[in-house]
Amino acid sequence: MSNIPETGRTTRITVRLVAIQILVFSLLLTLAGRLWYLQIRNGDEYTAEAASNHVQQVIQPATRGSILDARGIPLADNETRLVVSASRTDLMKMKDDGKAVLTRLAAVLDMKPQEVMDKVRLCDAKTPQPCWNGSPYQPIPITDEATTQQALQIRERAEDFPGISAEPTPVRRYAAPGDANAAQVLGYLSPVTDEEIKDAEKSESPLLRSDQIGRSGLERSYDDQLRGKAGITRYEVDNLGRVIGKGKSERAEPGSNVVTSIDARVQAIAEKELALAMKEARKVSDRNTGTNYKADAGAVVVMEARTGRIVAMASNPTYDPNAWVGGISARDYRKLTGKKSNYPLLNRAIQGQAAPGSIFKVIPTTAAVNAGYRFSDRYPCPSSYSIGGQVFKNFESQGHGSITLGQALEVSCDTVYYGLSHQQWQKDGGINPKKHPKDWFYKTAHQFGLGKETGIDLPNEVSGRVPDRQWKKDYWKANKDVWCKQGKKSGDYAERIAYENCLEGMKMRAGDAVNYSIGQGDTLVTPIQMATIYSAISNGGTLYDPTVGKAVISADGKKVREIKPASHGRLPMDAKTNRQINEALAGVATRGTAAWRFGGWPQDKIPMHAKTGTAEVYGKQTTSWFASYTKDYTIVMTISQGGTGSGASGPAVRNIYSAMYGVSPDGEIDRGKALLPEPQRRLPKINRDGTVEAKSFGEKYTAIGTTGRRPEE
Repeated sequence: MSNIPETGRTTRITVRLVAIQILVFSLLLTLAGRLWYLQIRNGDEYTAEAASNHVQQVIQPATRGSILDARGIPLADNETRLVVSASRTDLMKMKDDGKAVLTRLAAVLDMKPQEVMDKVRLCDAKTPQPCWNGSPYQPIPITDEATTQQALQIRERAEDFPGISAEPTPVRRYAAPGDANAAQVLGYLSPVTDEEIKDAEKSESPLLRSDQIGRSGLERSYDDQLRGKAGITRYEVDNLGRVIGKGKSERAEPGSNVVTSIDARVQAIAEKELALAMKEARKVSDRNTGTNYKADAGAVVVMEARTGRIVAMASNPTYDPNAWVGGISARDYRKLTGKKSNYPLLNRAIQGQAAPGSIFKVIPTTAAVNAGYRFSDRYPCPSSYSIGGQVFKNFESQGHGSITLGQALEVSCDTVYYGLSHQQWQKDGGINPKKHPKDWFYKTAHQFGLGKETGIDLPNEVSGRVPDRQWKKDYWKANKDVWCKQGKKSGDYAERIAYENCLEGMKMRAGDAVNYSIGQGDTLVTPIQMATIYSAISNGGTLYDPTVGKAVISADGKKVREIKPASHGRLPMDAKTNRQINEALAGVATRGTAAWRFGGWPQDKIPMHAKTGTAEVYGKQTTSWFASYTKDYTIVMTISQGGTGSGASGPAVRNIYSAMYGVSPDGEIDRGKALLPEPQRRLPKINRDGTVEAKSFGEKYTAIGTTGRRPEE
């Protein structure tokens, strides 16, 4: 029997009970505090997170705006097609990654199973086209050309095609009205990538996984305006995926329409005339090689001389932009990106660089006047010009005695410019230049806008090149090691050039100066640069930024933003020099190197100004150039390995003018047949419902042939 008193034992039990009560109370207090924290203090936050876990979004893609010509004719719009798509997420949940489903789908669509499987694989550095470069969570289009019967088969046998959908969907269409393709100007679309979605998160125009964006041309330049805003419907669902409510939704906003300055009729003519000129050039024998000209690429630009607006722009070889709609096939992708097809994705009007030949001579003519040589003075035009032991010949070794600068432009006398540039080179110190040489001929080219982009509203324009002293130094630093390794003093031509460049490639030699003066050597220009320059000569000296977009019109027609012409400078010539050069270029068309192509032209009613160019390129046949303008328009055409300027490009340029002004081969003007005798000033009519009222396209154009004697340049 215990000796502990009963009162002591009771006290200890009481203490233990109190301790247990305190512990329980503390636990309850802690739990209550945690519940308060979760439900009261941070309740809204966790409620939102919980709700978001049970919200599903349904995206309604916005209808993309149309791209219209100056009269409202659609160049790119949308049409409803039956699109069959595959959910890669659903397919990857299957044991065979959906191969069985895709094989059955291929049979329904009359496609090869591998072709269908290639379309749903994801693009990476090692995966060739076709592949999917959009989000892996977005439905991947297999075809946009499904028939009604095929769509019904898929939908009626849904159990055989899990993850496959067949729905009517607006699809981009490149209409090519009257065969006006305009592929490189319009561009194309492809699905947005995850990286692009992330980059656009904080922008004013965020991207959704369902978006397609412009990859080139106007589709890229005006993508934000054309794309619109996708609609989002949010549904609240339970854990079993059943809809239990509808959340906040946003209506889709269709994209705006872009009205361009392109005239589809003139665009069609420009494309056809360029293609025909190249075809005809391939029939002509090259006297230097004994083979026919290859005429492997070309471009033409038709520009409003007083605004810089583009009326037509064609590049050849070309392609059908509809090839990208619904995903491009492997065969088409190889065609568009392969060397064999000569890279038709390139817009050679803004990305094709070549030596300009004699169309460059308006620049050294201006440089000579600014350097102190008078336009009306006479300068020797011998058949050749010698510097040391090197002989520089005039075109076809012709001499014209003593002539003015205007006459030098008319007959395209190389030796006049050789002499003037050589003199300036000597005044600047020759091979060892002064500390601050005048460099009139190079300085003037930069003032004309060469060596930099024109600012056209199309992506990926290139800048060309003015091979001045700084360029020579930079180029030498980059290449001297190779030159010194390959060069031989007594080797072949290429080895001797490498040897000379190794020793003094950083210096401006006399040969560099005289070659540059006639648009040869290392000088590179683009057709859009030369069109901008000749337009400036036509309008009195203003260098306009070339533009294709003319206005952006909202889908409801209530908002119209016109794109006004803008200038990036003026030509470095006074009014007198401008007038003298104008007269000389008119002489080129009436009695100079282009006269045989413009015989019978109504010069008194539509004064024509022109300059021919034949640029020599080492290792290739000559490049054909033809630059021209009236008071309204400028047309510049070039054909790579196409022969002479007047011989290859001249007839095509005349035919484009003839169609625009309604001029017959014998020089009669029929205003009723003139497609665009003056630039289109007004925008097309916009209806109250926002639709743009387009004029009828008109009859198809048939090329008018021209005749003439043998080309002189």
